[in-house]
Amino acid sequence: MSIVLTAFARTRLFPKDPRRNTIQDCTPEQFECRLNDEAPLKVLDGYAPFCKLHVHRNWTSTRCLTVPITDANRHLLRSAYEARTKEELPVLVRWFEGVEPPVAGYFVVILYSREQLAKEGAPIDADWGVVGCIYTAEPEEVPMAPITMMRNALGVEEGGSGVPLDREAYRRSVEFWENHANWR
Repeated sequence: MSIVLTAFARTRLFPKDPRRNTIQDCTPEQFECRLNDEAPLKVLDGYAPFCKLHVHRNWTSTRCLTVPITDANRHLLRSAYEARTKEELPVLVRWFEGVEPPVAGYFVVILYSREQLAKEGAPIDADWGVVGCIYTAEPEEVPMAPITMMRNALGVEEGGSGVPLDREAYRRSVEFWENHANWR
């Protein structure tokens, strides 16, 4: 099985101007090699048949992606309308500023099949393409953000995957994200 970083993931996980909340101490090429050379600790099913999650131990100083919201840090939450790419419409997002999350124990690498990526207009020369990575304390998936589920349900033309909304998964996602936020 071969794995490559998609252009979408490369710009988000390894931006030109490095940020503290992206993958640290590793180049995109080193990350891709590691995913191809090292078997994952476990493989989880994703939200659709074309999506798999490979769990790897974090070998870098990359920090956890999410932080629990508490009374002590709620004042550090920020929000804005942002788009992930130039083609997508901006959506409301929120994040912490001024928090120091712990170093992540695991990378949960989000993979899409070659067939799905071709359907989305992002063909690859591998079996699987990395579309994202979650940096977590535990070797488990963090629920997809509600807005990502909505975008997916809107279809490929709006930057999603075309997978219909699962109302129960959406409710679980809201429960998690009401109590957690990303950080910058």
